[in-house]
Amino acid sequence: MIISRKWLSQYMDVSDLSIEELADKITNSGSEVEGIEKMSQGTNLVIGKVLECVDHPDSDHLHVCKVDLGEKIEQIVCGAPNVAAGQKVIVARVGAKLPGGEIKAGMIRGQESNGMICSLLELGVDAHMLSEESKNGIEVLDEDAPVGNCDPLGYLGLDDEILDIGLTPNRNDCMAAWSMALEAGAVLHKEVKIPYADGAASVGTETKLHVSSETEKCPLFLGKVINHVTIKESPKWMKELLMASGMKSINNVVDISNIVMLETGQPLHFYDIHAIPAQEITVKDGIEEVYTALDGIEYQLTKDDIVITTEGKPIGIAGVMGGDDSKIEDTTTGIIIEAAVFNHVSIRNTARRLNLNTDASVRYQKGIEPMATFKAMDRAVQLLCEYADASGLEETKQYGSNNYTPVEFDVNLASINKLLGTDFGEEEVMQVLCDLHLQPVKNGEDIHVVIPSYRTDLSIEEDIAEELIRILGYDRLPSTLPELPATLGALNKRQALRRKFRGMLADLGYNEAVTYSLVGQKEIDDAVMGQEHVYELASPMSEDHKYVRNSILPSLLECIAYNQARSIKDIALYEMSNVYGVGEVEERLCVVASGALHKNRWQKYSVDVDFYTIKGLLEAIMASIGYDAKRIIFKENKTDMKNFHPYRSAEVYLGKELLGILGQIHPAVAKRYGINETVAMEINMEILLKNKPAKVKFTEISKYPSVTRDYALVVQEDVKVADIISSIKKNGKLEKENIIQNVEVFDVYMGEHVEAGYKSIALTVTFQSFNKTLKDTEINEIHEKIMASLKKDVNAELRA
Repeated sequence: MIISRKWLSQYMDVSDLSIEELADKITNSGSEVEGIEKMSQGTNLVIGKVLECVDHPDSDHLHVCKVDLGEKIEQIVCGAPNVAAGQKVIVARVGAKLPGGEIKAGMIRGQESNGMICSLLELGVDAHMLSEESKNGIEVLDEDAPVGNCDPLGYLGLDDEILDIGLTPNRNDCMAAWSMALEAGAVLHKEVKIPYADGAASVGTETKLHVSSETEKCPLFLGKVINHVTIKESPKWMKELLMASGMKSINNVVDISNIVMLETGQPLHFYDIHAIPAQEITVKDGIEEVYTALDGIEYQLTKDDIVITTEGKPIGIAGVMGGDDSKIEDTTTGIIIEAAVFNHVSIRNTARRLNLNTDASVRYQKGIEPMATFKAMDRAVQLLCEYADASGLEETKQYGSNNYTPVEFDVNLASINKLLGTDFGEEEVMQVLCDLHLQPVKNGEDIHVVIPSYRTDLSIEEDIAEELIRILGYDRLPSTLPELPATLGALNKRQALRRKFRGMLADLGYNEAVTYSLVGQKEIDDAVMGQEHVYELASPMSEDHKYVRNSILPSLLECIAYNQARSIKDIALYEMSNVYGVGEVEERLCVVASGALHKNRWQKYSVDVDFYTIKGLLEAIMASIGYDAKRIIFKENKTDMKNFHPYRSAEVYLGKELLGILGQIHPAVAKRYGINETVAMEINMEILLKNKPAKVKFTEISKYPSVTRDYALVVQEDVKVADIISSIKKNGKLEKENIIQNVEVFDVYMGEHVEAGYKSIALTVTFQSFNKTLKDTEINEIHEKIMASLKKDVNAELRA
């Protein structure tokens, strides 16, 4: 929020405070003053008149001037191209201090110079507020400028000081100068007089004007016809306040619309009455066409944009910018005033898409107080009558309503003091509430307050407590030490699981990735085990960040693509993050790998990642937290064959619950992402957290020798190796001890030496006891049990 000392001075007396003191008091109340800026700077200045101006005898661009300063005449050498005899100018006398340095007397190419004829740029005036003529030469003053006046900056209205106030999100009301003045008055404990013009817009004859809305995005619209106005220069005070706010003065009518917006926070739009001959204005959406706005640029309107129309044709982009065909010109003789309420989300989307962050759109986006529309209409009519000779007023037409009901409730001082830990007295509290215009009235032990319409942030007792402490001073809060129970720091179950996974994956050479949680439609479509209903942002930064993701895998595939496009071929990444559906939150672990798992260039040795890499990784990390192989079940993938290879992937179950999916990424998906062969898994950590793992136990290494036997079994093609291994392991009991320690597959063969429809599976079985050295007879006994079980379970035969 930008507001100047002069603007505040219109409403209250701040002459007893320096700008720094004013800034400190406002900052201490919770609205931080982020900067103080002077509109212009310079000491020892005077208005002078150029009596004589001749070319410098030793320069082709300098001029030697005789300047009347009132009390004496000085010779000044000036290099400005527009300096001429008879002009009234701003002169910095010898000893003057300007933003560029101190002015000293001297000789310039042999000619004496005692001072400097100044341009406004040299006096520190913002270049954006100056015309090209003012930028390129000295400032030429009006004929009535008093020679010898020692305050030329005051004469020009450039002696103002500006506060740049950073507002908190709940104080959008202070975007209006009136509300900011009321806030400052409460902070400074000063009487504030706001020039309300209640009822000024209520006068007028019967009108033919018809206003309406065909969209729920415009709940309130006011329109008023003023048949006669005079276009002329704005009064000095208005031009000064606009300049202090960073706006250029155009003419009295346009300036009034801007000044009312700055005062009330309500954007207005004035239409040339001749541009709307039908006297009909309708607010619509759903219009798709190219439209030329007030800045002369063509914009493509979409169905979501709110548009002001007459006779079905657009005349303005609602809440953003008016149209080029209805703007106020020097020839304008009558106007139609628009004051309306528009949906702030729609205005934000339109302004962002069109890259049109105008003063009006910013205020609509922040939110406007409920009664601002009526206040602005009244104030505009008052100023138009006073400064634009407005006449021929017609009655104000209204569509819709703001549905405003004043907020009022009781607060209890004892309760507030208990909440804050303070000892505020009733008298000082009543004074603060009066300063805040809350109309406090004693109601027994309570105080009844009525909230002004512009304070939309106040609705409960705690809000009033916050107002009291910031006005009376945070230094009134007593210093106390917090009472905290002594607790033992420890990780909860979720934190411990994250740390375990991170440590193990890092040890195995996987790098942690942190990707963006907001994704586009493509990532939602490619989700693994994704929730059906996802969250869509009301105001996304772009189409690529429109949704809250429901799966991690698409984001990591994009990481793989990014790295491989930069010649990094061997990649191993993981990410733990939340995914979201409507009403659902799940924490997941996703791992992706591509390229070589192990590589030794010297020995020309390389092992690429495959399905078994990712399967083994899952088994290892599950075993590390207490879920052994008996509880992990791998099944044929029938859940997601879009993202995963149908024959090189699997569903993973923990008991009867689907834990996740792992395997090779489908070749079509890999091609779409532009990546090489990649394996991945995504598991739901919530399943792990709600199940109870076994304790991880460590056992000593057996001191007795192990014995291995190889088996070459012939089975039908559709027999699963996992069933063979399970059949072998269940026969390892010897004297209440399981002596089968490992079963490892080392060959699978199908070919001319095996009957069609069958395959040969070669395995190594390791036998070992922790209690004794095994005998051949004992191993043979187990061997017979294994063969009988294999025959029964999978119809296996030893290969001849």
